[in-house]
Amino acid sequence: MEGLGFLGAGIGAGLAVIGAGLGIGNIAASAAEGTARQPEATSEIRTTMIIAAALIEGVALFGEVICVLLALK
Repeated sequence: MEGLGFLGAGIGAGLAVIGAGLGIGNIAASAAEGTARQPEATSEIRTTMIIAAALIEGVALFGEVICVLLALK
């Protein structure tokens, strides 16, 4: 049963990283498109993008911590 905990932690960590990467990639693509459409709003778009990326990274880090705790249990 201990091996399943390690397997679950590894799969969970991988999914957390993939999800965060996809989310931040979508944010960056949308920000680039928004900047291309409205160059005068670049600073507001950049600020919103950084805040959203930080929130996604926080959730991904929380998921990674949960996976480490699962593996060390």
